[in-house]
Amino acid sequence: MQGYADRARSAGRTIAFVPTMGFLHEGHLSLFRIGRQRGDLLAASIFVNPAQFGPTEDFDEYPRSLERDLSLLEKEGVDVAFTPTEKELYPEGYETYVHLKQLPEHLCGLSRPVFFSGVATVVAKLFHIVKPHVAIFGEKDFQQLLVIRRMVADLNMDIEIVGGPLIRESDGLAMSSRNSYLSSEQRPAALSLYQALCTAKDRVETGETDVKKIIQEAKSRIEAFPETDIDYMAVCDLNTLEDMTHIDGPALMALAVKVGQTRLIDNMMLKPPDK
Repeated sequence: MQGYADRARSAGRTIAFVPTMGFLHEGHLSLFRIGRQRGDLLAASIFVNPAQFGPTEDFDEYPRSLERDLSLLEKEGVDVAFTPTEKELYPEGYETYVHLKQLPEHLCGLSRPVFFSGVATVVAKLFHIVKPHVAIFGEKDFQQLLVIRRMVADLNMDIEIVGGPLIRESDGLAMSSRNSYLSSEQRPAALSLYQALCTAKDRVETGETDVKKIIQEAKSRIEAFPETDIDYMAVCDLNTLEDMTHIDGPALMALAVKVGQTRLIDNMMLKPPDK
């Protein structure tokens, strides 16, 4: 992969890169389409990264379908797929990790303490291997996008980071590989996340500024389904992810909820009128 990237760069060609954990869906495909417009060559990686899973999380169960994924990459015009093994990226004796101080201390980082160190580490490694000029990440994982942008800025990586819009299924559920875990009976509970966010957006657009009231209404909607368990729900600053108490400008509402054993995340921008 490094040799391929070196030859492309020597020939003056730009590389756009989309890193994934595979089991691709339309959300991923939308990122490839952005990448196709941003570089001469489009690279993708498929790697289920063990470093970002805690000991009780779903690493072994995480859905995988490499043959199907490669077929989708080919259809989307991806030029090169990098599919390393765990031993190739984390050989015996591996001990170097990337840690951020502040951004992981919010939202998903509170309940998944190893997650963002694992994400930052594997993305840094992938950047050194694939050598992209631009990399595309989905805004569904908004905190991850901020973490990668911060790491790239802090470590002076010469890579442009582009966010791709969150893609939803026809009923509004945010697309995720983990949606495959949901039973048909759990679908209404899963949809309550999107419905709660839409209600919050409507409230803010009609003048509500009290975050406590917005969150309480959203919690009530989600907790009406007994199979839900809220991990977090927050309205926060778009750049720092610090919690807000009143909304006086554009903000992010983000939440993570378990539906049965499936952990789902979602987010939506909240924008007051005339802001």
